[in-house]
Amino acid sequence: MLEEERPKPPQGFTPAVLESWGVEEMRRYIARLQAEIARVEAEIQAREAHRGAADALFRAQGG
Repeated sequence: MLEEERPKPPQGFTPAVLESWGVEEMRRYIARLQAEIARVEAEIQAREAHRGAADALFRAQGG
């Protein structure tokens, strides 16, 4: 897929309005946010590993 064909990530972050939430609701919200952060970090690591493997392959071919 070409770069311009990729769906664009949402711009910015809209924080939740917490005033009416109970403590347990806020804890569940935190857990969901932490799970999303972990998912994104895992994707970053996978992409960096893939890039590192590609870089190593091209270095080996050029050397």
